[in-house]
Amino acid sequence: MARRQHRHILPLVLSLALLAPAASRAEEAAHAPAPAAEAPDAEAHAGAHAPAPAPATTHTEAAAPVAVPPEDPADTAPYKMLRSLQFIQDSVVLGDHSATEMQRFMLGTIDTRLRVVDPAVFDDDRNVDAALIYAMSGGNPQTLEFLVARDVNGYFDNRVTDILRKYLSGKGLLVAKTLVETAEEYKDKKIGPYLALVGGNVTIAKSPEDALKLYDLARLNAPGTIIEEAALRRSVAICVDKGMIDKGLDYSQRYIRRFLHSPYASQFADLFVKLVVEHDHDVKPDDVIAILSFMDEPRQREIYLRIARAAAISGKGDLARMAAARAQSLSGDAKNAFGALADFYGGMAAIPTDKIDTAARDISTISDKELSPRDQVLRAAARSVAEQVLRQPDPASLTQGSAHTPEGQEISSEQPAAGGAAEEGAAPGAAPGPVVGETASAPQSNGAGQQNSDPAFSSFVTSSRSQLDEIDGLLNKESN
Repeated sequence: MARRQHRHILPLVLSLALLAPAASRAEEAAHAPAPAAEAPDAEAHAGAHAPAPAPATTHTEAAAPVAVPPEDPADTAPYKMLRSLQFIQDSVVLGDHSATEMQRFMLGTIDTRLRVVDPAVFDDDRNVDAALIYAMSGGNPQTLEFLVARDVNGYFDNRVTDILRKYLSGKGLLVAKTLVETAEEYKDKKIGPYLALVGGNVTIAKSPEDALKLYDLARLNAPGTIIEEAALRRSVAICVDKGMIDKGLDYSQRYIRRFLHSPYASQFADLFVKLVVEHDHDVKPDDVIAILSFMDEPRQREIYLRIARAAAISGKGDLARMAAARAQSLSGDAKNAFGALADFYGGMAAIPTDKIDTAARDISTISDKELSPRDQVLRAAARSVAEQVLRQPDPASLTQGSAHTPEGQEISSEQPAAGGAAEEGAAPGAAPGPVVGETASAPQSNGAGQQNSDPAFSSFVTSSRSQLDEIDGLLNKESN
């Protein structure tokens, strides 16, 4: 019975709420159901002549979000597509290597879009910048030629397009001066960092100092992007070649802190190792340790091993031992592969020292499985050098000069050159050996000839020369 009463009361309450005057709606809103209070007047009027569920249905449709149809890729503005390309490229240098394939896809998609787009879209400067940046971001140079040929309305700056066309065709030096001026003019525009990077690439051969300024301009106007990554890496290369130690270390620290996971980080590592090894007298070990501390331990260990190897080959013993010790401390266990490599490079550094016997013994105990083919060649060369240094002299070679000297008689520079002539009547072969510091006479020449014909002496010379040639060959093979 109570349920039936509620069935009659509810429609009555709804009807009163719909017919209430506008002045009292705010007060009744606190007591009336929410759908009835929020419904517009037109919907309320329609609800009076419609079935009861109609107002609820109308409110639901009004509250639902309006679905926005996806934008057709064929109608997407070029500058929007470029934003996607920039995001992908920046993601790659920040460590997302899986985005590399997407980068190729976006370059192809933008290329197709630029070739079929209505030229009127370039009335928007953002699309003009997008086309130019695309060309400087690994895009198709022929697409820029295509757009410039169709540009009858002058949307593109002829100076910029001429510079880029020559740069992309390998003739950037012809427009080096204009490029520097244009980069300065456009430094506050979207294409500014790209023009500065291109300008640095062109001027680096003639004026490395100007190139550094352009690279600084590029990276400061595009922080955290692929532009900054390239500018920092190339700045380090300039510092290595020109011996700018302080700047090189500063750029290196910035690169490690920002782009450690870049796919180009291996190129940077080679440059950093070269900077440290070639300028070991100017680079403090504490600076190297402080810069590499921003890396995780596996990467630190790899860099230290590279430094130790390069320093050992270059004869920089102190640096090689320091780097090997750091790599050893980061390896944890000396029995693993990295610990063995650290021991090997440390032993290499000790070859030119008074501990050569211990070093030769240590590097010989390392298994071939723990060394790369290049390191196996390096070890063979080091062992050959150590064997030459540690080999005992051949006793026969030490007696060659005095083999035919009478017992108790000492050859000196005071003996007259005619001494040989006084013994002409002696038996052949009885002439004394050559006199040091004097012109050899005929009998002395015969003595020298006998010495050269001695099998033991010839064998020693031939063996020594062949081993030295073998060492030179191994070292040349290693350097290649």
